[in-house]
Amino acid sequence: MPPDASETREKLLDAAARAFAEHGVYNASLIDITRTAGQRNRGAIHYHFGSRDGVLCAVIDRHTEFLARRERELLEAAIRAPDDDVAAVVEAIVRPAVELAESGWRGRCCLLIIAELAGEDPVHYSPELEAVLARTGGNEVYELLGHRMAAVSPAVQVERFSLITAFILRAVADRARILGRRGRKGRPQLEAEPFVRNLTAMAAAALSTPGPR
Repeated sequence: MPPDASETREKLLDAAARAFAEHGVYNASLIDITRTAGQRNRGAIHYHFGSRDGVLCAVIDRHTEFLARRERELLEAAIRAPDDDVAAVVEAIVRPAVELAESGWRGRCCLLIIAELAGEDPVHYSPELEAVLARTGGNEVYELLGHRMAAVSPAVQVERFSLITAFILRAVADRARILGRRGRKGRPQLEAEPFVRNLTAMAAAALSTPGPR
């Protein structure tokens, strides 16, 4: 790829990350993204990425290696923990998300985007989006979590995984949004480490609660 094309691609990715995080993945205007990136060609996104879904996948894919690596490291520590230690497994979900949000504005935008996607029905994901989200990791963590959490029916387990994932990502995303504000800051926020420990403890307690009778 020529240097100028690579630079254009990066500008489009930055503009898309901000727009998707601020306005929503499916509400952000591709034309506005192109303009923000300084491109006069209205078809720039389609030229470089093919579609909205293509640029969305590229924005997330910038961070998949980091998320997968940190999750793998924390999962290895969780495996060595006692068999009833739910918090150690939950930390493998919480800490990478918080570290991504703390890494800079690009990381915060990606976290906000992933949090929004977590609220969507996966049946509507394209194969490309499903693949890029899979590269962030997660399957082995949830498999171990299923063994350590309270014994519940398969249907309730799926529901708990869905709810707790949305809860964690939304909590981290809301904190990232507040910290990223340029004007008023909202309520005071915990520092990163106390935030990780508190969110992990809350999520672990919820997953350890006995199921409905």
